[in-house]
Amino acid sequence: MDPTPPNLYQRYRPWRRSFEIGFWVVQYLVGALANSITVNMDVRRGHLDFSAWQPVVWETSSAVTALALVPAVVWFTRRFPLHLDDWRRLLPLHLLGSLAWSVLHVAGMVAIRKLAYASVGDSYDFGSWWRESGYEYLKDVRSYAGMVLTIEGYRLLLRRLQGEAMLLSLPDEGPPVEPVERPERFLVRKLGREFLVAAADIEWLQAAGNYVNLRVRGHDYPLRSTITGIEARLDPERFVRIHRSYIVNLAQVASIEPLDSGDARVHLRDATVLPCSRRYRANLRSR
Repeated sequence: MDPTPPNLYQRYRPWRRSFEIGFWVVQYLVGALANSITVNMDVRRGHLDFSAWQPVVWETSSAVTALALVPAVVWFTRRFPLHLDDWRRLLPLHLLGSLAWSVLHVAGMVAIRKLAYASVGDSYDFGSWWRESGYEYLKDVRSYAGMVLTIEGYRLLLRRLQGEAMLLSLPDEGPPVEPVERPERFLVRKLGREFLVAAADIEWLQAAGNYVNLRVRGHDYPLRSTITGIEARLDPERFVRIHRSYIVNLAQVASIEPLDSGDARVHLRDATVLPCSRRYRANLRSR
């Protein structure tokens, strides 16, 4: 057992998914409610010929469609994360992403509005698709940028709370005698502090987008790398690939449980169970 009390990140983990879902639901639904009220106020001030339910349909259809697209943006930013060192290279991809997001957003909200109007015996006219789509994109590109910045800022905060690892490319003292191909230690930054983690202490590694999580004594430290890239840097006598997303420290393996599918489960000494695909099973057994 880990005698140290749980830190802020560990206390947050059980609530993480609920918070993330709740954040977007509350943001869009509260926004739809507030916008519906203000638009209705503007309609009354301008003596416009709209019923009170129409602004509600406009704002709700936009919010519901945007909310449904949040998982796609989360996936896209995980696949192409924006960082200070490469944002210029990825910016064109995100501009294309904002265009795709706007097209889906407009198509979804128009479809909902047409259904809502038809349910009361009326019809909804979006107007000229070219003109109105351009107008909507000018709003949507700002909404998309706000979503991306919120997601990336949130991930940065989590990495700071969790601790972020990096490879040591130089020895502690003096210049390197030869290139450090297989680092023996990793530098971990956590809440303004730095400490070293021995490679031998890493229990297993898991791919997570453009990061690889290092599991050390019950704690996860994200390292900015691909799992293939870090696999080439680890000691092959100590670590073995067991899945496209997992590498395990052989010293931590307690048993291998074969499955009828040809895959396997790898049981570690701390009772953790990791998946082992059939592609890597034979190599793991031989090792």
